[in-house]
Amino acid sequence: MKQIVIFCFLMVFTSCDAQVLNKSDKSNSYNGRILPENVCHVVKDGGTERPFTGKYLNHKERGEYSCVACDAPLFSSTHKYDSGSGWPSYYNVLNEGNVKKLDDFSLGIKRIEIRCAQCDAHLGHLFDDGPKPTGMRYCVNSAALNFIPLQVENRSKMSEATFGAGCFWCIEACFDELSGVVEVIPGYSGGVLDNPTYEEVCQGNTGHAEVARIVFDEDIISYDNLLEAFWFVHDPTQLNRQGNDIGHHYRSVIFYHDENQKTKANGYLQRLEKERVWDDKIVTEISPLDNFYPAEKYHYDYLKRNPDNPYCVNIIRPKYDKFKAVFENMLKEE
Repeated sequence: MKQIVIFCFLMVFTSCDAQVLNKSDKSNSYNGRILPENVCHVVKDGGTERPFTGKYLNHKERGEYSCVACDAPLFSSTHKYDSGSGWPSYYNVLNEGNVKKLDDFSLGIKRIEIRCAQCDAHLGHLFDDGPKPTGMRYCVNSAALNFIPLQVENRSKMSEATFGAGCFWCIEACFDELSGVVEVIPGYSGGVLDNPTYEEVCQGNTGHAEVARIVFDEDIISYDNLLEAFWFVHDPTQLNRQGNDIGHHYRSVIFYHDENQKTKANGYLQRLEKERVWDDKIVTEISPLDNFYPAEKYHYDYLKRNPDNPYCVNIIRPKYDKFKAVFENMLKEE
């Protein structure tokens, strides 16, 4: 009985609100907009949706989250992470001026309520148990948000490449610095299990490799340029490992998207072998892309969000700094 009481207290204390929403989708209005009654119960009445039910809880698409009542930009997918609380969580805001904080004593204890600064819509609550670098957790109701997907100009003209070169935290950090690279998405490819988790991939039984999906503008950077960066950023002579990261999921691999990429990848590999750039044999796999599953959100921008993590300090940062020095002329402008 004691455990049940404690659990209930913790759920109330750490949730976005005390009132739990269980309403129909009848129409109502707030800030001059006709909105479903369940949405108005959140933004107008300060209610909350039930945990683990919000449509943006496990949402992984890249883009921005805006206020449902006035369209003010509030949060970015870059700052979204899985807090385990049951509500969408962000460790930062897009613009500090767009989210206001108010003291909330509605439960008899002090909490920090967060509201849209533009229209005063209730969003959720702010807690100090989030990840670095802010240490904050913006606990937000999905009902208070709209999502705007990442817009890439002339996306139809963009190309994609998929590389595996050890831990995808390092690959993402390096390739994201290159001019012409629009987006880098950490994920899993080459295996047999649909929608694998990070834990499943690390067990080594899925056949997947940790990879980075790179969206790039060929008018600015070529696939050959990306291949050059790929060969540099890791040791392609190490079979199923990179340094102390050991396992089939850390293999060196190029997943080509079309025959042109296949030809270029094989040609580059043959040239490297002919020039004997490495003393040992290159073991890089070159295979067609059969699948790609985006990784969990906490893997995105891992170095930027976890600069003090020992792995980042000792493993990723030295490679990242060396990469930027070598490819100085190909980097994005600061």
